[in-house]
Amino acid sequence: MYSANIDADAFLPFMIFAIPIVAIVGGITAGIVRTIGHQRLVELAQRERIAAIERGVDPSKLPPIPSLHDSDDPGDAFMPFHERSRRRSQGLLIGGLVTLAVGISLGVFLNLVSDERGVWAIGLIPGSVGVALLISAWLVKPRNGGMMGPTSPPRSS
Repeated sequence: MYSANIDADAFLPFMIFAIPIVAIVGGITAGIVRTIGHQRLVELAQRERIAAIERGVDPSKLPPIPSLHDSDDPGDAFMPFHERSRRRSQGLLIGGLVTLAVGISLGVFLNLVSDERGVWAIGLIPGSVGVALLISAWLVKPRNGGMMGPTSPPRSS
């Protein structure tokens, strides 16, 4: 008969590698489900729009078709492009400020509690990520009042 004794030394490596694998598979699955949900939302809106046009409704009076973009809130799909750009920029700005503050705080903390020279440099890693997020927030920030979207016609001089 099989013994129910489990060797902890053999089981521990299995658990160490199983946790990240489950997290990765779960993240990929969640992304696929979210993408399918967004695609279905756009498809239903397009069908509804086609049916309204066939019934004689003026297309200019219909709400805009939702766009597929990276957002956790399905209600954001109906948001104008410049508003989504502004929100993305604000999110990157907030993330950059928080990460930069963590990097500076970590560097100061490690410098105060450690007798080692140069241990404060570990704070440069999150600090650099924070600076990168601040730069990306500046790059994606809407310009010219933020009214030009991806489908807007180019302005003539």
